[in-house]
Amino acid sequence: MPTRSEIVEVSGRQVAISNPDKVFFAGPGYTKRDLVAYYMAVADGALRGAGGRPMALKRYVNGADGDFFFQKRAPESRPEWLRTVELAFPSGRTADEIVIDDAAGLAWLANLGCLDLNPHAVRADDLDHPDELRVDLDPVPGVPWDDIRRVALVTRETLADLDLVGWPKTSGSRGLHVNVRTEPRWSFDEVRRAALALAREVERRAPSIATSKWWKEERHGVFIDYNQNAKDRTVASAYSVRPVPDARVSAPVTWDELPECELGDFTMATVPRRFAAIGDPAAGIDEAAGSLEALLELSARQAKAGLGDAPWPPHYARAPGEPPRVMPSRARKRDDGAAGGGPARTDAPDARPKPSPTGRRQSAKPLIEVARAATKEEALAGFERWKSRHPDVVAHLEPADLLVDSMRGRFTLWYRIRVNLQHVPEVERPPQEPLDADYDPWSAGR
Repeated sequence: MPTRSEIVEVSGRQVAISNPDKVFFAGPGYTKRDLVAYYMAVADGALRGAGGRPMALKRYVNGADGDFFFQKRAPESRPEWLRTVELAFPSGRTADEIVIDDAAGLAWLANLGCLDLNPHAVRADDLDHPDELRVDLDPVPGVPWDDIRRVALVTRETLADLDLVGWPKTSGSRGLHVNVRTEPRWSFDEVRRAALALAREVERRAPSIATSKWWKEERHGVFIDYNQNAKDRTVASAYSVRPVPDARVSAPVTWDELPECELGDFTMATVPRRFAAIGDPAAGIDEAAGSLEALLELSARQAKAGLGDAPWPPHYARAPGEPPRVMPSRARKRDDGAAGGGPARTDAPDARPKPSPTGRRQSAKPLIEVARAATKEEALAGFERWKSRHPDVVAHLEPADLLVDSMRGRFTLWYRIRVNLQHVPEVERPPQEPLDADYDPWSAGR
């Protein structure tokens, strides 16, 4: 019979591990016990990235291939030695979130099915002033790994010119993160403004491969996601295991080794050996806290040059000076419909977004929606079926024409696949078809 539970002794505490033989990664066969052992082997590094911070729990109770859900509130049933702190969200709600301080906390999280760790950018003793600016380098589909590394190196140079130190790590998925430890003197809004200024400066220095544009229809190359610094946003921290088939890890690397490393080099199997051999490449991050004054001065110069705020995530309250939250193509369509240069009539029938055959609104760009699914893999499988039906269309598509949208629900994510047909001759463009797959993310609420 399988072992139902076992006790691990760590940090002077006992942590119960239920169903330790449950398989969490089907390909390599890694179990929950293996996940606990991994986090024990890299505990010092994982705690450097996530320890002492409030944390949203992202739980894969049935392993990497199963569904996951976010749990912001600390479970009622938890060890008495675990800390919590009350965190306020942009919605006005509050929740007591978990704060881990030692390896026992890591083991407890692994037992809950938390593959990756998602801490906020603040310490539990100062929830209003982040001490980390997070640079998330997110490539559009088809961007080669070499371009991502090149953008990271431009980011490093830009930070150095502003007297800041960047600490790179793989995302564990397709991109890179560069973390910047900062003095906890600035608000979330100021840190986000600094991140936006940095993104725009990197884009200015490497315009062919980097972009700060929020709307996917405007992106190319590597998107520098400044909004990861908005309050309540979390990013997988150092040494997090990611839910991909080979159990990749978000691994800190040195700048010297970045040009030679590959994303697949860092997994649950390889990272503990690497950690034992060389230690944590990010070990000095806490001693490198810098000032955001130069970045905020850069932001002020950009504003004088006409670059104001940029769009926020959709569920945030509108910020002063924020541009309209409408895709540029749709905004142009409204402007084109205005009579005499005045504002377009939003009550006129031709000024409203037209419904597609699926009943959803259409953009002025030639976008079609292909799939909605609970998981990214299911959505991409629907896209592959669409490609098989339209091989002549696929020949015209460029990497940036595939739009994979991660849509945030209240407790989980779902995924939407759209295709921009801008490079397809108009006479060859396929019509909107019934979605494949057609997941309804609101059915549970109803």
